[in-house]
Amino acid sequence: MGVVSQLSNGIDWSGMGAMVLRIAAVLLCLVVHEVFHGLAAYRLGDPTAKLNHRLSLNPLRHLDPFGLLMMATVGFGWAKPVPVDPRYFKNPKGGMAITALAGPASNFVMAYLSALVCSGVIAAMAVKGETAGLSIALEFFRLLLLLNIGLGIFNLIPFPPLDGSKVVAMFLPDRAYLRWMQLERYGMFLLMLVLWMGWLDGFLDTARTGVLNWMLEHSLFVYNGVLDLLLR
Repeated sequence: MGVVSQLSNGIDWSGMGAMVLRIAAVLLCLVVHEVFHGLAAYRLGDPTAKLNHRLSLNPLRHLDPFGLLMMATVGFGWAKPVPVDPRYFKNPKGGMAITALAGPASNFVMAYLSALVCSGVIAAMAVKGETAGLSIALEFFRLLLLLNIGLGIFNLIPFPPLDGSKVVAMFLPDRAYLRWMQLERYGMFLLMLVLWMGWLDGFLDTARTGVLNWMLEHSLFVYNGVLDLLLR
């Protein structure tokens, strides 16, 4: 028992708890992002994602190990792309654009809902005091807020294979469209080089801060408005 006690005392439980919360938040962000890609494609007539079991909330069906590592460490990352067959779409370019936008859109919706929850938890802390449960909830939804904003913005960068590139592709003529989509083969390597060199740091930080401030201000306004209605 003495050895077990010594080992237990040597473990950084708070650090492990923070890591667990972050991993859980990262998994939720990535899984919802990919599921919404698949759902959008399915609604537009493409059953490929469904047939490949990519409409599942099981994270093992979606994760890319390196993308998960990037998401956990720097807040920008990716999962395994959902398989999409544009031949099922009435308008292939438009269908691909809508399918692509569904992922970032889901992240921004999750971020806004997380901001609302954060406002509620902070209000509860003001009344009840800072309890362990409320502190954990606040940290988890704070992570969801930040990670979802980061993931949504990152994927809107208009460079293959990110989601923003599909929106750009919608406006290209067919020959240019094919060449643009061919960049997906090595686009991620170029993108990783750009990120490694820090060339996008200023843009990403500015965009993330702007969206975060807007969501916090707007969610607090909405929360206070709902609270006023309930207390009348």
